[in-house]
Amino acid sequence: MNYFVTEIDRAGTVAVDDTILVKGCEAKAGSHILDGFVPLFSSDAVERLVKAGFTLRGKTHTGEFGLDIAGETSYHGVCKKADGTLSTAAAEAVAAGAVKQALCVDVNGAPRRGAALSGVDFLKPTYGTVSRYGIIPTACSGEQVGVCAANAEDVEEALSVIAGHDGKDGTSLPAEKYEYAADKDVAGMKIALVKELYDAADEGVRAAIDAFRAKLEKAGATVEVIPVTDVKAYATAWQIMLSAETCNNISRYDGVKFGYRAPVYKDIDELYVNSRTEGMGFTAKMNVLFGSDVLSKNRYMSCYDKSLRLRRLASEKMKEIFAGFDAVLCPAMSALSVPAYDLAETFERTERELLFTTIPNLTGIPAMVTGGVQLWAAAFGESTLLSIAATAERMAD
Repeated sequence: MNYFVTEIDRAGTVAVDDTILVKGCEAKAGSHILDGFVPLFSSDAVERLVKAGFTLRGKTHTGEFGLDIAGETSYHGVCKKADGTLSTAAAEAVAAGAVKQALCVDVNGAPRRGAALSGVDFLKPTYGTVSRYGIIPTACSGEQVGVCAANAEDVEEALSVIAGHDGKDGTSLPAEKYEYAADKDVAGMKIALVKELYDAADEGVRAAIDAFRAKLEKAGATVEVIPVTDVKAYATAWQIMLSAETCNNISRYDGVKFGYRAPVYKDIDELYVNSRTEGMGFTAKMNVLFGSDVLSKNRYMSCYDKSLRLRRLASEKMKEIFAGFDAVLCPAMSALSVPAYDLAETFERTERELLFTTIPNLTGIPAMVTGGVQLWAAAFGESTLLSIAATAERMAD
């Protein structure tokens, strides 16, 4: 299976998705509109890996601007599992042993869903701990570079290298370095299981949650079911903010300065229209249209401003939960299999899946997928997530 849109070194052990810049390698973010764009510099995360002695295998296929469920909207190649169902190329490359680790940009949870579908781990760290400098932006206030690997120890190895302050990134937090560990004792931890998300998943996902819960309780943790009644409102808020920010960020792709240019046009306006019409896929266009609407004069206060208020409420709710619990357990998605489908349905399908992945993007807290389930922790709680995952991975099913 071809996981890579660009191969760099067959001896390399790390992949990065095609949203992350590597100097001299074409970067297309899964979109036709960026064909031919070759960056003059690498992202901060890539620079840190190379400096630490990691070698890049290549750049993996990704869904267009990271907006889909699991990479299915890529213009340059879709990754499918052996049974024909979908998963992300990065997660499949890790699962197949083609690479030890992969860096992915989590915009709306696609890397987490890919990890759940392929049976590997992915950790989206606390917002601002890993530099966003050198990624192709989509939704700047919630996207974050994370690490995919086969187990918690391998995630920790790469995350410890790429995390730390970067003066080139205005959203970078001040700590020069972050220390992570996967060896915290799980015994005595209190884990919250979100009832609304558990109930919204199918039987297979609930079975995976139940099995993971049994492991945690066997290890000495306590799992308690709690309500988070506003999860649907939070998902709606992030969809509004995601589309609004996407609309602003991809407005720069106009066929003039770089990327795809329509071959036929009469004037500058037609150049813009034709280049964007031919260069962008259905899901990107839907997000642009929706984002333009929610940012319009008549809708700004009722949609975008209200979403900002919901972000604050979601953050307060998470602080309330983590005042009494060490972590949250919930599904990563509604089902552990995604058959191929009509891409005209992507916007609606992805919007439904956002229910499970929204809160970490909206509030900036870390989230990890392991064993097909999802874990959240308070800001800077990555070691808690890694330790829970490592403990479960050491226990027999």
